Amino acid sequence: MPSTPIMTVIFGIGLLLLIPPLLWFTPLVGPKTRISIITAVRNLWLHKLRSFLSVLGIIIGTGAVITLMAFGEGSMQDAVEAIKRQGATNIIVMSVKPTEDSSGGGRRNFIAKYGLTDQDHDRFRSTIPDLVASLPLRIFPTEIRPVLESTPFSGRVVGTTARYASVFRLENALEAGRFLADDDEFPTPRNVAVIGYNVARALFPGQEAIGKSIKFAGKDRAFVIIGVLKDRTPNTSGAEIESYNDDVYIPLAACRALLGELTVYRQSGMRGGEMVQLNQIILTLRDDEQVRPAAEMVRTQLEMYHDRTRKDWDIKVPLDKLIEAQATRDRYRILLAFIAGISLLVGGIGIMNIMLATVTERTREIGIRRALGAKRGDITFQFLVEALVQTTVGGLIGVGAGFAVIAAVPFLAEKLFETRVPAQVHVPSVFAAFFVAVAVGVLFGWYPSRRAANLDPIEALRHE
Repeated sequence: MPSTPIMTVIFGIGLLLLIPPLLWFTPLVGPKTRISIITAVRNLWLHKLRSFLSVLGIIIGTGAVITLMAFGEGSMQDAVEAIKRQGATNIIVMSVKPTEDSSGGGRRNFIAKYGLTDQDHDRFRSTIPDLVASLPLRIFPTEIRPVLESTPFSGRVVGTTARYASVFRLENALEAGRFLADDDEFPTPRNVAVIGYNVARALFPGQEAIGKSIKFAGKDRAFVIIGVLKDRTPNTSGAEIESYNDDVYIPLAACRALLGELTVYRQSGMRGGEMVQLNQIILTLRDDEQVRPAAEMVRTQLEMYHDRTRKDWDIKVPLDKLIEAQATRDRYRILLAFIAGISLLVGGIGIMNIMLATVTERTREIGIRRALGAKRGDITFQFLVEALVQTTVGGLIGVGAGFAVIAAVPFLAEKLFETRVPAQVHVPSVFAAFFVAVAVGVLFGWYPSRRAANLDPIEALRHE
């Protein structure tokens, strides 16, 4: 059957990749083994199309193992890293609006007072042992717009301190400028802001945002932009991580001077408001072994000093999510390896079928070799070597195809669809896929080789 140029090139590249190790290996073995290897390579080259089709399953299986593990590892690693950015040694305490406060009971002027207080923050700092840092946050949604322009952007204002950068590991997260510093808050708060990725793209498309000023809805005070953050969106839907790209960070003292504790809103003909001192308090412990005991202490204090009938707080421990995400990643690896391994199994069955047909086709050749003195072990070894050469070539091509897909898919996804597809080569899967492919050659080549060796020489010579 004639072979196509593409198949010839692909299979030829695989054989060329196999030649260097063969040249290194053949001087170390006897002349009989060397002749068997050379004969196997020659027979495969004489039937390039058939040989290529027989190892196609191995190529697909090896490439599938590498690519699936790489994309799975990239996605799960993104989830783990996103949780790590929240801090495995952090405890996040949040203000939660009680359910009975949501409607205001039908009152037209209703103010809901709830959540964390400065007293809670001071209490945590003074009573929790091995506390490295504490970070108070004041967060509120609002419209953000450049000064002298009317284009709004719906985002969030986050009043915080310079410690936010170390708690959330923003060392390499700045696209331009700098983050908040201690002297932005003390002794006199400055009207400066650090904006998120989406805010910069929406308000200042194609422009330099540093040095420009922004305002918030209903407020006259302008804030000068001193920093722009990179994209901080986690590439996973499995982890419940906040999206920070719509945030604007200002000094906590300036936020309080701008807002106070009361946020007023109008909805369905009603005028209401929320009075919250702190929306979040993030506590950083010395090591992860102290996180859960500290979280229990925080829970006990909040139950003691807050109304138990209307729970207005919640506690989130990123360490628990991190452990769960790592366990999910391990299960995901096993599942992907199992699915991709099925392709290798199918590839091995294909090799067995082709080799059984080859044994029938070369029956007369086998009879001649036996008549000239070849032993059964020589015939078995000959066909085993051919199976090993096929699977080795298929494994090498599969590894190359896997790396090509890993490089091409993220590039094309970003260029064509502006979507980031995370991929991270899982090195153990590369070696495992290749050596399993070679082992498949031994496993599925054994029966055809034994069948060839057990042919009766006289009957083989009579075969047409």
